[in-house]
Amino acid sequence: MSLAAALPDVIRDFERVDADVVAQAAGFASSILADVAGRRGALHGRIAPLAPSMRFAGPALTVEVRPGDNLMIHAALALARPGDVIVVDGKGDLSSALMGEIMSQQAVALGVVAVVIDGAVRDAEAIRALGLPMFAAGLNPNGPTKSVAGRLNHPVSVGGVTVRAGDLVVGDADGVTVVEREKAAALMPLAAEKVAAETRRIADIQSRKALRPAWLDGALRAAGVIGDGETL
Repeated sequence: MSLAAALPDVIRDFERVDADVVAQAAGFASSILADVAGRRGALHGRIAPLAPSMRFAGPALTVEVRPGDNLMIHAALALARPGDVIVVDGKGDLSSALMGEIMSQQAVALGVVAVVIDGAVRDAEAIRALGLPMFAAGLNPNGPTKSVAGRLNHPVSVGGVTVRAGDLVVGDADGVTVVEREKAAALMPLAAEKVAAETRRIADIQSRKALRPAWLDGALRAAGVIGDGETL
């Protein structure tokens, strides 16, 4: 059997990150998860929310389209389950919108929790009013075509990050972070520890107990900025 036969263009079923892990991840900032994941998994900053209040967490349903064509996003909506995040490799093309108000209304009705598109969208004000977390690379009033085949639930590259179907995706005002499904559960305790450490650090700053990080002098020495025994 050829690889093409073994992997059809549309993969209907895949393993999603556990719902309990999604619920935990929803309590953490995208930056916290990127930090504990080794400072990786954050999409390029061009992919931003239509409103800074938009935030989400959920498993990725991945979509690959040709630039300017949204046929496969319609197919993704036909397969989506409540709680899914539709993640679209739109090739960074901003010449036409891949989604607008009508498809966003459909996504909300289906229980899709967010859409992430490396491409353009339109009807921004209507989507903001609807409240669907929409993260995109830009806006364009042009509509798309609906005629070119693509793929569903294959690995895609979105904002410089590989995203696989079922991976954990978290987004907020800072952007979007993707965590491999297999690693997500193990990162939740690390995220909680990171939040606790940052909370202590902020408290020490506010109380003036520690107005600079304890590691600073050591890092400066290691970088050759100051010599042994020196301090700022």
